[in-house]
Amino acid sequence: MLQPSHLDAALYLVPTPIGNRDDITLRALRVLASADIVAAEDTRTLRKLLGFYSITPRQVVSYHEQNEREQSRRLADAIEQGKSVALCSEAGMPLVSDPGFRLIGEVIERKLAVVPLPGANAALTALVASGLPVHAFAFVGFPPHRKGRRAFFDRLAAREETVILYESPHRLERTIADLRAACGSDRPCVLARELTKMHESFYRGTLGSIASELGTTIPLRGEFVVLLHGRLPNTHRECSSRSKE
Repeated sequence: MLQPSHLDAALYLVPTPIGNRDDITLRALRVLASADIVAAEDTRTLRKLLGFYSITPRQVVSYHEQNEREQSRRLADAIEQGKSVALCSEAGMPLVSDPGFRLIGEVIERKLAVVPLPGANAALTALVASGLPVHAFAFVGFPPHRKGRRAFFDRLAAREETVILYESPHRLERTIADLRAACGSDRPCVLARELTKMHESFYRGTLGSIASELGTTIPLRGEFVVLLHGRLPNTHRECSSRSKE
């Protein structure tokens, strides 16, 4: 069992596992055991993780999109009063497609310390195993659901670096179809599914071949990372013929 230790007053950004609970660092566990306050996007998920490691945090508060403005002020106040605050998302690196940006801004504006810890991240885990170029890449998060969606995919089609995005299983077919419309069926693509979990899988091919396997070879269940090969410099797909939104 890790013994709590002294932490300086600061905001600590603590990554948690994206699937396999062994993927948490000793430093992260020590910070979670030692912080005066742990702010968690999902307190139930956090308590299960820490219970496995026999850690009882001093204080746990909920921090999510609905209370982000109010809690950001409270947590920054606590740091100003000399307390240590650890921020966790439900899984992976805080702030990456998760709440926390407002809190970071509040803490920095008050000239308080921010201490980032390295750890699990789905985008980078998928990238290094994808087989796509890794020397330059762009992470774009989740695609917009409605407004600006077509323009979003047209911009992705023009990028020359590898593109990484997240998608939910019930929107994956639509997203692959929109990528095909913007990039063509021959653009190389990789789907990473259920990373670090029991059913971790990688599906490599083109947008066309991936589309034909969705719902059959590729189950539409679990968490997905979509990786798209960048446009080659000497190729160009004309998108202007498509109707505007």
